Amino acid sequence: MATKVYIVYYSMYGHVEKLAEEIQKGAASVEGVEAKLWQVPETLSDEVLGKMSAPPKNDVPIITPNELAEADGLILGFPTRFGMMAAQFKAFLDSTGGLWRAQQLAGKPAGLFYSTGSQGGGQETTALTAITQLVHHGMIYIPIGYTFGAGMFEMEKVKGGSPYGAGTFAGDGSRQPSELELEQAFHQGKYIAGITKKLKGPAV
Repeated sequence: MATKVYIVYYSMYGHVEKLAEEIQKGAASVEGVEAKLWQVPETLSDEVLGKMSAPPKNDVPIITPNELAEADGLILGFPTRFGMMAAQFKAFLDSTGGLWRAQQLAGKPAGLFYSTGSQGGGQETTALTAITQLVHHGMIYIPIGYTFGAGMFEMEKVKGGSPYGAGTFAGDGSRQPSELELEQAFHQGKYIAGITKKLKGPAV
C-alpha cells in the first residue's frame, strides 16, 4: 500500500505553487510514495483578487479538512503576511477542529515551506509561528535542518529557505523561485517523504 504524502498550499501569485510542484516531484521520487498536490480554499472574492492583480487559480483540487486525515504525511506551504502564514491558510486550519477533537492528525509527520517578499520578511518566523498549529494537532514536525548540504550555505546568490523548510523570495512579485530554491524544494519533498515512509512502516 502506497505511502500518501499530501502537499497542501495556498498561493496568491504562484511563488508557493512553484515550490509545491517541486516538492511533489521530490516526494514522488521516493519508491512507494504517492504524492498529491492540494490547494486550500480562497477566502477573498474575485473582485478583491482582481484589484490585487492575482492570476486565476489553476485546477489543483481544493482540499477539505477531512481529506487531511487520509494522508500519512503532510507538507504545508503558504506565503507570509507580516511574518506569519497567510490568513487563507490559517482559516483552513481553523476549520480542522473536528480532526483535533478526534486526534486524527496526531502522530503524522509534517513539514513547512513558504514565500516572503524580502530577505527580512519572515523566512524563519513564518515557519516558527506555524509550528503551533502542528503542535496542537499532535503532529511530528520535520524540519530539513542542514540536510540540503552546501546549498544551505550559499552566500553569493539570493536564496530563500532555512533549516525550517524550503522557501523563496517574491520581491515585488516579479522574482520567481531560483534554480537553487527549486532544488531545495525537491530535496524537502524527497526527505520528508522518506521519513514518512519509514514511520508508516511495512503493511501487515
